[in-house]
Amino acid sequence: MLDTTLVIPAGLVLALGLALPPPPTAPIPASPRPLAAALVQTERSLNEAIDRWATSAAPPRDVTLLALYVQRIIRALAANVRLAAAVVRLDPAAADDVAARTDLAALASSSPSLRVPPRVGPAPRADRLLRWYREAQTRFGVRWQLLAAVNFVESGFGRIRNASTAGAQGPMQFEPATWRAYGLGGDVHDPHDAILGAANYLAANHAASDERAALFHYNHSPLYVDAVARYTRRITHDRRGFLRYYSWQVYVRTRAGYRRVTGPR
Repeated sequence: MLDTTLVIPAGLVLALGLALPPPPTAPIPASPRPLAAALVQTERSLNEAIDRWATSAAPPRDVTLLALYVQRIIRALAANVRLAAAVVRLDPAAADDVAARTDLAALASSSPSLRVPPRVGPAPRADRLLRWYREAQTRFGVRWQLLAAVNFVESGFGRIRNASTAGAQGPMQFEPATWRAYGLGGDVHDPHDAILGAANYLAANHAASDERAALFHYNHSPLYVDAVARYTRRITHDRRGFLRYYSWQVYVRTRAGYRRVTGPR
């Protein structure tokens, strides 16, 4: 049976306080109750930090550090089924994030790891992305939250610059033939053009009436569909959801395992 009696170390309690965000390597509790408590407290602090953030600028350091700690917890839970089940019972709000991460890890395990070093760059500012998602929603009738979730899963909002192992390119990861058909004559690497192209493609596959079926056309994997649907749900029902995911960092799968390639050190 998993031990549920471990208390959070005093140093970690301080790190999780509003005055001092957790450093990039802050320890993660190993038992369900302190881990759930750490997650709830960090999410609360992250929400308050997001509310202070002017989204025409890059995420401030407190948002970045708090979001990274949440992300590290979710990744740790996705790698430990028993621990995840215990924590989700204590904090049901974590269920979609843990399940989505588990889906994507399983999907990645069936694909070859990167053959070349990862290329990363900054994402467009959050307020610009929101404007482009909403423009695409108005034009094509595809919910902006769905477009944001696809952008998040495909490229970390444009931070990942590599082509996929299947040859897909750009922040919405289009294969060349699909882009020629649905890209509206734009540049597959331009985030605004890519978002409009993705909305066009999803609309052509009836996303307005069946988002899951449209997502399956985008990527023929039930794991992908489930992950994107879960992130879409969080973005839809949590007014800070998009900004929360926008503040997460990029991890890439290499032959030696996953490593983080963006964010604070």
